[in-house]
This record gives sequence, structure tokens and C-alpha cells, in this order.
Amino acid sequence: MITIDGTTGEGGGQVLRTSLALSLVTGSPFTIERIRGGRAKPGLMRQHLACVRAAAWVGAAVVEGDELGSSALVFRPTASRGGETTIRIGSAGSCNLVVQTVLPALLYADQPSDVRIEGGTHNPLAPSFEYLDQAFLPLIRRMGADVTLELVRPGFAPAGGGEVRLRARPSRLTPLSLPDATELGDVRVDAIVSSVPGNVGFRETERIRRRLGIPVEHTRTRTVAADGPGNCVWVTARTPALTECFVGYGDRGRRAEAVADEVADAYEQWRRFGPVGPHLADQLMLPLALAGGGAFTTGPLTMHSETNQWTIERFLPVRFANEPAAGGRVKVTVGPAIPE
Repeated sequence: MITIDGTTGEGGGQVLRTSLALSLVTGSPFTIERIRGGRAKPGLMRQHLACVRAAAWVGAAVVEGDELGSSALVFRPTASRGGETTIRIGSAGSCNLVVQTVLPALLYADQPSDVRIEGGTHNPLAPSFEYLDQAFLPLIRRMGADVTLELVRPGFAPAGGGEVRLRARPSRLTPLSLPDATELGDVRVDAIVSSVPGNVGFRETERIRRRLGIPVEHTRTRTVAADGPGNCVWVTARTPALTECFVGYGDRGRRAEAVADEVADAYEQWRRFGPVGPHLADQLMLPLALAGGGAFTTGPLTMHSETNQWTIERFLPVRFANEPAAGGRVKVTVGPAIPE
């Protein structure tokens, strides 16, 4: 039984999600204590509980402590199965975090999977649908994954009501080393709005376009149908190595220009370091570890990424090496652990 301290590193939900994903793939039971102990409201919230229950379905797991507010959990998988199911978060909790939790196991399952997840698709502090679809999943497919993700309907916080559909076939991941190439190709900016003034999206895309020098024909604003009001704006940037995505969300009382500046700032920070941004760096670590190797260059590692590395090494016989590179960057390499 692997024991995980939920206060390790950044002390948030990533420790739980990574532990669930790797428990399913390896068949290793684990217990986690002091769940989200580094947060102002510790314990399992609704979206974390949805990840636990989705993982329990995939792994036919025996679970103790799977209730709202729980600070400890015991998870014992007995299988790694695919099939069809619907997961209802019951709030605007992130569908996309559930996708990232169960996807590795579905790639190692005994049959194809068709999973519908209902909840939030565009949430602050979680990857948006567009981020997964345009930045994360293309790299996973390059590693050999047979997976698609469909946005059935958008769902914003706090109303929720969104749905994504995840289809995956049994696959085996192969190592991936990304070239250290930052030459820019296509750069675009998009915004979506639901039940808010249409000029909000236009103001966001226009602000970003002017700041970053994006051609007007590479901007787009759309109105979408959702259960509640919401707004999301993002920049996608293509390089020879990958596509990156930078996302911001509108909120009541927050100016569209402030949202746009947040996205433009994130893009400009990435241009200083590239080619892998901080969020993608964090999310690539688990699939590279499952593949048995890989490497990429990114900016200074976040506490989130360092915590993810620590968690992965508890479950898999791999080790991460983080080597300083030019311009304040870091080259991250993962490979087999050397026995002591």
C-alpha cells in the first residue's frame, strides 16, 4: 500500500488526481491523508469526488472515504476496464480534470471506452476544453494514444451544465522528446460568450490582437448556448514542436481588458522561455513517465510540477532530472530509475 501525504508540495488536488491515475494503470492500491491540506478549504470537493468515483468505475475499485469533505481516502483498484458510462459531477466542477484522471487508464484498458462527463467545461483554475483539444491531446496522440474529445455543450461556472465526450481505444504510449524550437507559426485568438454582452468577447480579442500583433483575420468571437452566463478567451500559438494555448475567463465586475491582459501576459511569458509552457509541462510528465522516457524544455518549474514529479515517482520506477538551460529555462528529462 502506497501512502501519500496530501500536503506535499503545493498540497492541492493534483496529488490526488495523479495518484488515482497511476493507481489505475499500475494496479497499486494507495491511501492519501490530509487531502488538499495546502488549501484554504481542505478535503474532497465535488469535482475531486467526481474524479475519485470516475476512477473507481474504471478500476472496479474498493474505496473508503469517498464523500464530500473527506480528508483521507483508501483506493484499491481490481481491474482496468473500458466501456460506456456517464459521469455527472453535479456542479460546475471541471469535466476536463476528470478526463485527465481517467484517460491514462482507459489507454491501458481491456476494451474501447466511450465516457460522457457532465459538469463544467470552462472553469478557472482548470484546463479548458480548447486547451486539452489543441495543446495536450495532439502530443498524446503523437505518443501513440488513440483518443478523441468532443465538446457536446459548454458549461461555465457557477451554472455548469456542460458535457464532454471522451473516446479512447487501448493504446501503448511511446517516448517523446520535444525539440527546443520556438519559431512561431500561426497565432490566433478566440473568445466565446454566453448570456453576456457580445462586445465583451470583441473587446478581449481586440485588446489581445493589438498587444500581440495578431492579424484581424486571425481573431474570432462566438456566442454559445449554455445553462448560465460565461466568457472565455484564449490564444493558440503553433511552433515546430507543438501548439500552446493560453486561456482567461471573464467574471462579474471584471473588465474585459483585464481578462485580455492576463492572457497576453501569459503568452509573452511563454515567449521568453518556450517551447513548453508551465501548465503543459506539468501535464506532460505523467504520460512521458508511462511511456518510459522523454524530454522537453520549459521555464522555471512551478511547485505544481515539482509536486507532480514527486507523486509520479511514488508509483513508477522512473526518475525526473531537471537541468538548468540557457535563459533561465529548465530541461526536464524522465527515464528509468537506477536501482540503488
